[in-house]
Amino acid sequence: MKALDPKSRVLVAGAKGMVGSAIVRALEKSGHTAVLAPSRRELDLMNPAAVEAYFAEHRPEFVFVAAAKVGGIHANNSYPADFIYDNLVIEANLIHAAFRHKTEKLLFLGSTCIYPKLAPQPLKEEYLLTGPLEPTNEWYAVAKIAGIKLCQAFHKQHGCRFISGMPTNLYGENDNFDLETSHVMPALIRKFHAAKTSGAEEVVVWGSGRPLREFLHVDDCAEACLFLMRNYEDPEICNIGVGVDLSILELAQTIKRIVGFEGRLVFDSTKPDGTLRKLVDTTKINALGWKARIPLEEGIRETYAWYCAQR
Repeated sequence: MKALDPKSRVLVAGAKGMVGSAIVRALEKSGHTAVLAPSRRELDLMNPAAVEAYFAEHRPEFVFVAAAKVGGIHANNSYPADFIYDNLVIEANLIHAAFRHKTEKLLFLGSTCIYPKLAPQPLKEEYLLTGPLEPTNEWYAVAKIAGIKLCQAFHKQHGCRFISGMPTNLYGENDNFDLETSHVMPALIRKFHAAKTSGAEEVVVWGSGRPLREFLHVDDCAEACLFLMRNYEDPEICNIGVGVDLSILELAQTIKRIVGFEGRLVFDSTKPDGTLRKLVDTTKINALGWKARIPLEEGIRETYAWYCAQR
């Protein structure tokens, strides 16, 4: 079995997104000189013929599947067909092409939304498929579960070194700050920044503020992806997280302080909360030798500074 080394041809699918761009940075930081990072214009992942042709031409030895259609509660609720169809097509095209062109190893990135809504906390890998999903994002979750099972099927039938990592909620550079489609962290950063600059008296936060969430900086996630590619061979999924959570209320208060907004917080309880708690068990990846290193407040400050620099 060939190991990932600085001269390996490495394809990062979704290289311009938040996770993909972080993986590219991590690879370059580690001295990799043959990183394939096509944009959507250069490679349409929804087109099986285009994906097939790209693999035939470039023959990637290692593949990170960081490409996906993602969004928060509002986006998942509003566009269920897009979320299930697009993600199924993207992952199927990439995983099948990796098999056909004898890719040495592939890492598929899922999400902790794959776990049942009422699963015990923290979420252990073995809880997959033990109960109903959270209704607000089940379409995305089902697509991600299909990707996991596709990797496992190719491993079982053909011996492919296809593995799957399940990151918790991510944030950081290149996040999506669109209020219609973003996750909670970037949405709050944008809301508080806008309120501060406009002199608004309040910021409205969706839900009750009670749900607990875990947040992992995308650069930590990227390092975990490289770690798993180098050290993990099991077809069973592996969580990627911090192992610590906080309430949405606490998150909002932290972002409010970092941004410097002095108005009041208002929680709109008519909006959905989603799963009340979603903390991952990181025992497996920690035992292998990886742990997150970026403290939450430091990460939020870096993310806010990046957001301001883009404006």
